[in-house]
Amino acid sequence: MPVSDTSALRDATILIIDDDRDVLLAMETAFRAEGADTYTAGDGNAAIRLTHELKPDLVVLDMMLPARSGFLALEKIKGNDDSPLVIMVTANDGKRHQAYAQSLGVDAYLIKPVPLGQLMETAAGLLAGRS
Repeated sequence: MPVSDTSALRDATILIIDDDRDVLLAMETAFRAEGADTYTAGDGNAAIRLTHELKPDLVVLDMMLPARSGFLALEKIKGNDDSPLVIMVTANDGKRHQAYAQSLGVDAYLIKPVPLGQLMETAAGLLAGRS
């Protein structure tokens, strides 16, 4: 599936959090190919710290993380006027998990394995809607 307009990704600051190194690298490569500035980390504590330090436009957040789950990280990332957009990615397709993430303010919830084109389109759509 061809990626539609992803120009909103150009020069966006994106923080990608996933403990699977291969997934992390694939996402980072895809976002960089679209012109985004990317940062990565592998656990929930780093997600919170880097979100506050970097002030990214968008965070791609895995649900199952070491040190602090994606849900616990999401609680600390969202809820402020300057909170970044957050896309949660997870292999758990349970509706209760999705509803909980939405109650915490997640902007999009995608089920792994997420096709990179779908991730790019979702991210671009969220960023375009914010500007």
